[in-house]
Amino acid sequence: MHTDVLILGRGIAGAVLAETLRQRGVRVHVFDRKRPGNASMAAGGVVNPVVLRRDVPSWRAAQLLPLAQGFYTAWQQRLGITCWQELPLVKLFPTPREVDQWQRALQDPASAPFVHRHPEPEVDAAPIAAPHGYGTVWPAAWLDVPALLEAQRQQLLAAGQLTEADVAPEEIIITPDQVRIGELQARWLVRCEGPFGDVPGLVPVKGETLVVRIPGLQLSRMVHRGVFVLPLGRGLYRVGATFKWDDVFAGPTDEARAWLLERLQALVQAPVQVVDHAAGVRPTAQDRRPLLGITGPAQAVFNGLGSRGVLLAPWCAQHLAAHLLDGAALDPEVDVARSF
Repeated sequence: MHTDVLILGRGIAGAVLAETLRQRGVRVHVFDRKRPGNASMAAGGVVNPVVLRRDVPSWRAAQLLPLAQGFYTAWQQRLGITCWQELPLVKLFPTPREVDQWQRALQDPASAPFVHRHPEPEVDAAPIAAPHGYGTVWPAAWLDVPALLEAQRQQLLAAGQLTEADVAPEEIIITPDQVRIGELQARWLVRCEGPFGDVPGLVPVKGETLVVRIPGLQLSRMVHRGVFVLPLGRGLYRVGATFKWDDVFAGPTDEARAWLLERLQALVQAPVQVVDHAAGVRPTAQDRRPLLGITGPAQAVFNGLGSRGVLLAPWCAQHLAAHLLDGAALDPEVDVARSF
């Protein structure tokens, strides 16, 4: 059974790569089994083009954000679902220092397209502590990652392009010009294994989130001060996220739950009911750049997307596809060779 590309893993990286290749007419087959710690199933899915600690644009935001918007809106139409939602993000200023920093960002040509200062009546009316005001990040968005992955899963299963199983190393047979797993042969094997992959320069980072019900709060936009609060509908909100670099596969912890609730209750002056608590492990590179490229005969990697995976994945998938299939050069900033 011949195909073009075999993909190991179907988090946001593997999922977006599979769809990108399918749209190019490339035959793909995906191997994936969800395991505890999978970041995509626990991710908030927030698409934010601004580094809020410094109020500067994230890496290549001006290029990546419109590409991501076009990719996900077209994909959800093909799948017949709604999973991409454009949502403003309101940053609450905890001190006068953040007010001054935002004012400087408004004057900076690089950040000015994304940062704004205008009234948000919904926030003004909410039981939210904003003693020094706020600023709005726009455009911004939210991707319902689990809904997208499930819709793609059904599509791939129906087409016979998904095997829901782990692949042991001894099952992968590599020759100079092809790779074989069981009865499937392909020109390329792309490892999109996230924090479960063995890639030089990869640093797994644990993040935990809560889903809460806040009866006194009615928001249709995201807010952020220390933690983000993302409206999910039906009176529910996702709150996150923590960052931890050790014991990353330990699952949800009481310590993280208490930390998130403490910051949420400093932000929202209303009773909070915890509905769910999730943990995932982000695959982050040491230099906070994606890890793409050829790693050996018939093998490549797509990893290291970190906390901005939804924003980064469409550009990275297109860039890697052009490298593997068209011979295009890799951007040195994302070339995995830098970590060897």
